[in-house]
Amino acid sequence: MKILDKYILKTFLITFTSVFVILFFIFILQTVWLFIAELAGKDLDFILILKFLGYSMPNVVPLVLPLSVLLASIMTFGDLSENYEFAAMKSSGVSLQRAMKSLIVFIVILSIAAFTFANNVIPYASFKFISFRQNIAQVKPALAVAEGQFSEVGPFNIKVEKKSGPKGNELTGVTIHKKKPNGSGVTNVIKAERGQLLSSEDSNMLQLILYNGFQYEDIVPNKYEERRKIPFAKTAFKKYTMNLDLSQLSKGDSEETIAAGTNTMLNIRELHYTLDSLNLNYKNEIVSFAENIHSRSGIESGPLREQFRTENQDSLPKETVKTIIPDDILADLTTAEQSRFLELAFNSVTSTNFSIQGSREDFHSKRKNINNHYIAIHEKFVMGYACILLFFIGAPLGAIIRKGGLGLPIVFAVLIFITFHFTNTFGKKIAQEDGLTPFLGVWMSSIILTPFALLLTYRATNDIGLINMDAVFTPIQNLFKKIFNKNKDKKDVH
Repeated sequence: MKILDKYILKTFLITFTSVFVILFFIFILQTVWLFIAELAGKDLDFILILKFLGYSMPNVVPLVLPLSVLLASIMTFGDLSENYEFAAMKSSGVSLQRAMKSLIVFIVILSIAAFTFANNVIPYASFKFISFRQNIAQVKPALAVAEGQFSEVGPFNIKVEKKSGPKGNELTGVTIHKKKPNGSGVTNVIKAERGQLLSSEDSNMLQLILYNGFQYEDIVPNKYEERRKIPFAKTAFKKYTMNLDLSQLSKGDSEETIAAGTNTMLNIRELHYTLDSLNLNYKNEIVSFAENIHSRSGIESGPLREQFRTENQDSLPKETVKTIIPDDILADLTTAEQSRFLELAFNSVTSTNFSIQGSREDFHSKRKNINNHYIAIHEKFVMGYACILLFFIGAPLGAIIRKGGLGLPIVFAVLIFITFHFTNTFGKKIAQEDGLTPFLGVWMSSIILTPFALLLTYRATNDIGLINMDAVFTPIQNLFKKIFNKNKDKKDVH
């Protein structure tokens, strides 16, 4: 490696490392902000916080790495152009491609490492991150309940005035609200002087033992007149044991988080294996549903169909017996029979329509799950390609604008990355809903920006500016000159 290659590579690595650390810190703070409700007020010790951040860090890399490559490329090459170092290189016969040679090798190696990271480290970190969130109350049962506020655990809202004890599992002043099954209100209220939380890492149940309290329960009488009296039952207890399902702690997660639990935790080999099973089950369910609907229609086995088939069996070819239906299948029936027949047909069509509408959502959900698995496969490749793509956008752009530092390069980097990220997100959303193939949905941003990268590289190589202002202003200047000359000729004539 020559001195020039070492110099350019060193300059880029220093800038890239600085930018990556800063952006990584910013995105980690965003992650903490998103999950602040799970961290605040639960007496998490320093080790658990480090584990929480450690498991969430790899999921930030797909956003931080491409943006760092883009910004570092613009800053490095913009600084070299601003200080006329590229001019000195070109005067010595060193072209832009030659100056980028060492960085191209580094970016290719970085892209391979990014793909390996996305295929192995991120799935493992996603699994540990989701498992840690679900099992955090099993490690320390007191974390399931915050002090001085209501904490939701499944159908219960629990509030304690004070927590004590070495593990914080001794509770004082316990109030519990049990919600209705539909979540519309509270049907049961429990108040106790003190309580104790017990759990095991091998169990998904949290045991809450209450001492010296009362239970108030609404009673709904059968007669409507008695309901206006709002009766309730009050029960006193010395000791009362409740079992809480800790799996309900993650019940409030969004659909994207639940989907991530099955998609992002798998590598490519596992995703392909899962997709084979999902596609096979999906096709079998569609065939089974179609056969069920067809059998319910009664076309092949209905009494009228059988009568028509019997009467015309001798005069029709075998291949047409199963496909031809009489023009008027009600002609030989009485009015009462026709009315009953039409009523049965209407009920059958209505029932079939409800079955189709209900199954449509189920099939749509399964199709979306399959698309999410395909998207997860392509995302691993896109992460590596994005590093190469954004480098070939940032490096020529920095050489063209000839500005280093943190001013103009940040503006260009943010605009380009927002375009890339928005297009990528938009494409994935459409692909999830089966509006595009997963390949086009995930690769949409790369397909759109690749010609832009080639154009910038071409213009930077041939010393052409970002925008040829002469091509824009010259026609306008010529137009004004023609107008001015015409007016001048008219004045001379007069």
